[in-house]
Amino acid sequence: MKKTPLVLAYSGGLDTSYCLKKLSSEGYEVHAISVNTGGFSATEINTIEKKAYQMGAHVYQNIDALSSFYQQIVKYLIFGNVLKNNTYPLSVSAERIIQAVEIVRYAQKIGAHHIAHGSTGAGNDQVRFDLIFQVMAPEIEIITLIRDQQLSREDEIAYLQSQGIEMSWDKAQYSINQGLWGTSVGGSETLTSDLPLPDQAYPSALKKEDSSEISLTFEKGELSAIDGATGDPVTLIQKLQEVAKSYAIGRDIHVGDTIIGIKGRVGFEAAAPLIIIKAHHLLEKHTLTKWQLFQKEQLGNFYGMLLHEGQYLDPVMRNIEAFLKDSQVNVSGTVKIALHPYRFELLGVQSEHDLMQAQFGSYGEMNKGWTATEAKGFIKISANAHKIYKSVNKNI
Repeated sequence: MKKTPLVLAYSGGLDTSYCLKKLSSEGYEVHAISVNTGGFSATEINTIEKKAYQMGAHVYQNIDALSSFYQQIVKYLIFGNVLKNNTYPLSVSAERIIQAVEIVRYAQKIGAHHIAHGSTGAGNDQVRFDLIFQVMAPEIEIITLIRDQQLSREDEIAYLQSQGIEMSWDKAQYSINQGLWGTSVGGSETLTSDLPLPDQAYPSALKKEDSSEISLTFEKGELSAIDGATGDPVTLIQKLQEVAKSYAIGRDIHVGDTIIGIKGRVGFEAAAPLIIIKAHHLLEKHTLTKWQLFQKEQLGNFYGMLLHEGQYLDPVMRNIEAFLKDSQVNVSGTVKIALHPYRFELLGVQSEHDLMQAQFGSYGEMNKGWTATEAKGFIKISANAHKIYKSVNKNI
């Protein structure tokens, strides 16, 4: 009898390994699919592949989604200067969206009517995966063994051992999820409100004590060169990460509201994303108008919130992306940055679109574009509405 094809979002960890072994033993033809958004080395992919076949996979495939991840999501996070709660560059939540999209596209390609993932019922990822799957392929059944059966780690390990799978499933002290747009770090400390993550919890140790300078060049909002050396944005992001992580830059803890209504804490290390976003934002301050900056801030925050909550396929996201892209027409130039241990410093910008033009006046200095009388008249008219309000509401 021909087995029913099923696509499993597979990471190689305990949860997805349990799902793979269990589903393959129940007669499914399991296609174990990993989606690379920047977190897999060639060696790791090879190890995960071997483990997948040992667990009973019919097919294992690692989909390279780096380019699509950048083009469809990361680019707009830069355009919008998106930092969740002014802190977090949406490292993991952004990855999950493109991973879900790639998984469902693979399922549609092979004609599968079942998709499985290893999410529990206590986190955000279940929402992100299910939303994408349901919207893109409502005919596909979603199977979530860990969530539906409320399995513990001990339950999963016991089952795998009963099936002759003897592997070390010791839980690491800190969970690390690495990708192009940052690395999340979870541990016992992040389950509390008061404890910081220790230095050794972060994947990149401080290696450089001396300071250095670096320049980032943007063309219409996209990173196009580092220290004058051009390249594609994905390669440049990876290059910047390698340079900046030596300074242990980009460490922080994000506290936010989860999709399921509880507060959550997660540590992260995101040297390149934070430097790029802050450098890009500084360039925008010089090249965009006051009202462009104001509207971008509102829409960028809204875009980040919807993305975080898995609402990527809502058409308003395409509307916001169109606005963000159009806003970048004049966001071109070079930003100079100083790198120091644990921090970075924005030094200045050079751009042919710089709106800081001395011939129209220098802030705090002698004006050149208007007279004292004109300034007094402008201020008087600006105060008029307030004077009227005060005259009517005398006790306020």
